[in-house]
Amino acid sequence: MDYKKTNAPLNTVTRDMIAMAEQTGNVYETVCIIGKRANQIAVEMKKELEKKLQEFASTDNLEEVSENREQIEISRFYEKLPKPTLIATQEYIEHKLYFRNPAKAKEQLDD
Repeated sequence: MDYKKTNAPLNTVTRDMIAMAEQTGNVYETVCIIGKRANQIAVEMKKELEKKLQEFASTDNLEEVSENREQIEISRFYEKLPKPTLIATQEYIEHKLYFRNPAKAKEQLDD
C-alpha cells in the first residue's frame, strides 16, 4: 500500500463516533474494525521499514557504527507518515474497508 497517497490527517482529529457507527449500527464494532485495520497497517509499515533498513545492516563491530544519512532519511520519512489509526479511520470513512461480522451472518442464515 502506498501511504504517501493517503489523505489521512497527520494530527489527531476529534470525530463523532455515533455518526461513524451508522455503517455497523454499533460504536464498539466500528472501533474494533478500525483497530484491526490499524494493526494490519502497522504490521505492513513495520515490515516495509525493516526491509528498507536491512540494506544498511552490516556485520561491523558495534564500536564502529557510524550514522548513515540515507538510513536516517528513511526513518524520518516513516516518522512523518500519518499514524496507522488515522489511516484506518480515513479508509473507514471513505468506505474503502471491507468488513463482515460472521456472527451477524449466521443470525441472518438462521432466520
